[in-house]
Amino acid sequence: MTGRAKIELAVGFFVVIGIAALVVLALKVSNLSSFSGSNGYNVFATFENIGGLKARAPVMMAGVKIGEVKAIRLDTKMFEAEVILSIEPEYNQLPLDTGASIFTSGLLGEQYIALEPGGETKVLKDGDKISLSQSAVVLEQVLSKFLFSKAAGDE
Repeated sequence: MTGRAKIELAVGFFVVIGIAALVVLALKVSNLSSFSGSNGYNVFATFENIGGLKARAPVMMAGVKIGEVKAIRLDTKMFEAEVILSIEPEYNQLPLDTGASIFTSGLLGEQYIALEPGGETKVLKDGDKISLSQSAVVLEQVLSKFLFSKAAGDE
């Protein structure tokens, strides 16, 4: 093998490694790398506005991922978003009065659901509904309220 062929082989090897690293990074950012095959339990929460929340978004408690958003659908009676949360089976001691809030993290604005435990002694079971929920803060709504209040105050 000539010196030129060795250099071309090394460059090709580094290009393949670079492409593989980009694929891994893309999977990590899009949250597709976390295919969870575990059979957790499902709980429901309703929100007036979920912002940009997507299926497979993480469900966190105290900064620890304890599950993911399984599905999102519209409740046609109350016209609210109903979010189905799949919680890992080892976290089966969540109090019945646990609250759910939608927050944004990271530079890309990924949204997640944060659970805040309550003080109830009874625990959430498969199919239960989280009654305390706080919708996502939509930046456009906050800005429009601020701008319209400023415009009304100037007159």
